[in-house]
Amino acid sequence: MNTKAKTLATVSALLLAAALVTACGDTNKTTSGSNQPAVNNAGANNQGTAAPGNSEADNSKNNGDSGNTSTDNTGAGNTGSKNGGAGPDMAAASDVNSVAVLVNKEFALPDDYNPSDLVYPDVRFTFKEKIEKRMMRSEAAKALESLFDGAEKDGIYLAGVSAYRSHKTQTSLFNRYVARDGEEKAKTYSAVPGHSEHETGLAIDVSGSDGKCAAEDCFGGTKEAEWLAEHAPEYGFIIRYPEGKDSITGYKYEPWHIRFVGVDIASEIADRGITLEEYYGSIPVTANP
Repeated sequence: MNTKAKTLATVSALLLAAALVTACGDTNKTTSGSNQPAVNNAGANNQGTAAPGNSEADNSKNNGDSGNTSTDNTGAGNTGSKNGGAGPDMAAASDVNSVAVLVNKEFALPDDYNPSDLVYPDVRFTFKEKIEKRMMRSEAAKALESLFDGAEKDGIYLAGVSAYRSHKTQTSLFNRYVARDGEEKAKTYSAVPGHSEHETGLAIDVSGSDGKCAAEDCFGGTKEAEWLAEHAPEYGFIIRYPEGKDSITGYKYEPWHIRFVGVDIASEIADRGITLEEYYGSIPVTANP
């Protein structure tokens, strides 16, 4: 990992600064559907985009690191909600125990981070094994079960592709891509270890139940993708890398990658047509830590 990569401690300083601006009269909000960030940091346009057909998702079988089935729900319920209309809970962005934590190409999890409340959600996956990438944090897992149930009521049958990924697994995966494509190209479609949302246990890649177009561009436009875009926020999930926002998120459109943030935040993000970065008023400065 590049030694200059910022840790989540950096988030607190930047976001608290944004909060101070808000207190001085800046509402730190954008209008619905606006692409303008609340805080426009210099260098925000230096973003990589994913190579066609590639994704941060790993469709291969997991290389171990399973068995962490603790149900200690530390931090569950800390959704970084709107604080009764007072704006986002800025502290939640840097709290690794919060379901609203911000992890991206700028802000990393600690190297030793390991969610304490990982469980196996009772949903369909594209594989049968009970391995690491089938797990999610407890609150997210329950929400995912509700999401799958809601989809089935509408005649939509989903399947999980890849959920939690340990730091060790992300390191192995990223190094494999670097060996294959070189570091510069690898960073355009795979997260540097510590910067992957999959390491939070709050994100999952999904597909249709047949597994076709799993973590592939062809998933976009399917009835499953359209249902997720419309209904995922009702269950606390967002499309983490929406179309046309790659200059902010650092990734191309990934309609299969959903992230649990809680219903309040997910609903606001969907209503305003923004990203998690814009919700917190924090735009990545560099795409490749």
